[in-house]
Amino acid sequence: MTFFEKSSGRWQSQRTTHHLPFRRAESGGSDIQVEALPANDSRIVEICQMHEVDPSLAIGGAYVAWDGAMAWDKEGEDHAGSTVFALIPDDETGRTGKLLRERGYAEVVPVAGRYEMDAEDGLNLITDYDTMSVEERFWFVNPDLRLRTSTVKRFGGFNTATFCAEARQRPDAEQTDVTDAVTPVPALFGW
Repeated sequence: MTFFEKSSGRWQSQRTTHHLPFRRAESGGSDIQVEALPANDSRIVEICQMHEVDPSLAIGGAYVAWDGAMAWDKEGEDHAGSTVFALIPDDETGRTGKLLRERGYAEVVPVAGRYEMDAEDGLNLITDYDTMSVEERFWFVNPDLRLRTSTVKRFGGFNTATFCAEARQRPDAEQTDVTDAVTPVPALFGW
């Protein structure tokens, strides 16, 4: 839950998606809103019931909404949505467990995946859908800069790899300077 609490707020995301079979990269961006939710939030209880999991096992979760665009979008193509996550830990540490969603990112269906916090306190999400598998890793460079990588493996071989740099949006007086942390990213990823 600490990771979701640190993630609460509004983020501006810059993304590069590498379409591996085509050897092409596509850029884009999105606005993301994250709200940490306590275990007794009605949305957490509802997600648990949807997945037939006892709500008393949840330690909380998050509400996430996004609105974005990618360079290759066709007219009318939409990259907006929202979902609720519920965390069901494997043990008392809460560092690994099930991640229940009412809507997945890759497929718009209820889905149960796995989460784990790694040795560097990065959040890893592993989600298997009917037609694909998605692995994501999120980590903080500083409180106002979060990085994300993901790979999508579709059955039939179509794969993508994505890198995102996400800057927290705060009132100007509170904004932490993330310039030094972001500078190497464009050179490394070709933005």
